Amino acid sequence: MDRATFFKLRLYMTGAVTVLICALLAWNHYHGGIQGHHLLADKDLPRFSNAWGVLVLPLLTWLLLFRVQKRIFLPQNDRAESASFRSAIYGFVIALVYGIILSAFYEFGYPDFSGYMTIGIFVLALFFPVYRAEYFLGYVLGLFVSFGSVIPTIIGSVVLLICFLLYRFVRTAVLWMVSRLS
Repeated sequence: MDRATFFKLRLYMTGAVTVLICALLAWNHYHGGIQGHHLLADKDLPRFSNAWGVLVLPLLTWLLLFRVQKRIFLPQNDRAESASFRSAIYGFVIALVYGIILSAFYEFGYPDFSGYMTIGIFVLALFFPVYRAEYFLGYVLGLFVSFGSVIPTIIGSVVLLICFLLYRFVRTAVLWMVSRLS
């Protein structure tokens, strides 16, 4: 895949996310109103309307796909390595499914499992680079129907930072210690 094709992919993906969020908001508007969610489900904390998704999700999609593009295209090469592109697609799909399952547990009345899955991300961060842009985008898109777009973006950013630290420093330190012992 070359840069021009990936740019078109970014445009199509951003357009699809925009249409999806607008359709969801229209559905909500005509079926009881657009909902909002309190941060950490605490009534004392700020409430964010799902309508913010019209701005947040397309912008987040555009920027995160730009980050993916910067990573998979080498500066001196106009073509992406097919392995890196496939890896980005797999990471996005896995994170999307993970977010959908997490949302489903929450929606069907199993918030404890949602909490376990969130903690499970930290365990996965010791083995996989789940801090990358495609994972973050899949995670947020998987959660936005249940939680809006602002809260998954905020919570996901904190999780992303912790995962980055776990993968880059804790994992590296553990691997270094294991190599010294063997």
